[in-house]
Parts: sequence; C-alpha cells; structure tokens
Amino acid sequence: MSETFKTAPADPLAARASLDADAVRAAYRRWAGVYDTLFGAISAQARRAAVAAVNQAPGTRVLEVGVGTGLALPHYLREKRITGIDLSAEMLDRARARVRQQSLANVDQLLELDAEDTGFEAGRFDIAVAMFVASVVPNPLKLAQELGRVVRPGGTILFVNHFAADRGPVAWVERAMAPASRALGWHPDFAIDRLFATEDIGGLTARPMRPFGLFRLVSLVNPPRD
Repeated sequence: MSETFKTAPADPLAARASLDADAVRAAYRRWAGVYDTLFGAISAQARRAAVAAVNQAPGTRVLEVGVGTGLALPHYLREKRITGIDLSAEMLDRARARVRQQSLANVDQLLELDAEDTGFEAGRFDIAVAMFVASVVPNPLKLAQELGRVVRPGGTILFVNHFAADRGPVAWVERAMAPASRALGWHPDFAIDRLFATEDIGGLTARPMRPFGLFRLVSLVNPPRD
C-alpha cells in the first residue's frame, strides 16, 4: 500500500444525497452527449494507466465495469477479450458505435447490467477493471464483492477512482459538493472504506494518477474463496 486513505465520516448531508440506480441513469442520460469532451480529457491518463495494467495482467477474459462511451476500448491488446457493462443505455449506444467505427473485434459484448449484481457465473473473468465507477454505484461494498465473485481466484481486480482528500482546500470542496451527488451522478467525497472493509484496505496497492493526483489506481489480487 503506497498511500493512506481517508475513511468515511458520519455525514448526514452525504447520506441524504445517496445515489440509487435511477439517479445514476438520469445523471448519465444528461452527461452522455458531452461526456467525452468534458470528462474524457481530464481522465485520459488515469484511463490509459488502468488499461496498461489490464494489458500486463495474466489472462485474457476482461470485464470492464462502467464502460461508458467506450473510451478505453481501443487501447486494450487485441488478445484481451473484453466484456463491457454499464447502467446507462445512452452511454452504451455510443460505445457500440465506437466498436463498429473502429472495428474492435476483441470486444465480445457490451451489456446494460447492474455492476452490483451482474448475473455472470462465478470466476468467469481473469481481470475486472472498474473505471470511475466506485463513487457512482449505490452500494460500493457490494460492487467490490461482486467483482470478487466474477473474477477467478488469483485474478486481478482494478479500480480507478477519485478518493476523498484527508485535508486542505480539496477536502473542503469535496464536502461542499457532497449534497449535489444525485445531480452530479457521483460522490465527490467518496472514501475508500465505502468500497472495501477496513481490514482489507492494507492488502491493496494504490498510486496517484495525473493530473494532480485527482484519481488513484487501486489494484489487488483476488483471494481464494472459502
């Protein structure tokens, strides 16, 4: 573990602004047409780092959670077989158009599914990567558990996300934005222990991504099942 993460405070404003699937769908319906322009550039380096980690990981069966408009899809090695899922039909329409336009034959499926309950069989994938999703889903702990279920033991699980700052002006801005979570479609004040149980955090590796360390790439090896 290369960093110390902030743990979640008891924040009544954040609780009132909690997300559900309908709120996420509505937010990304609004964002779909401008997502690549507004968010694509600032997230590009973190996305490329996540794809590079996938490309270096053992195995070929890859689940991309929150595939969105498919910005990452052209950058996977061709031997990686990609299944992408997202909750937003509008974002998936753009991802499918990207696959057609760029002839991405290694993209096997793009499916409208709930990341917390995918319906895939256990151990189907060698690698799962969730880019900018953990602070979007209603129950992040359930997301992490579902990825642990669908990735084979010994496989790789990766998250790229913004995690809340410990202190300073960034932390103040995050807390100020928290009540707007439903409108934004994500939690600005998202803390790591909303994604992993406290006792599991020590087993993670994490590194800050450019620009400004706004995002972190978190990786772990999926442990054996009981």
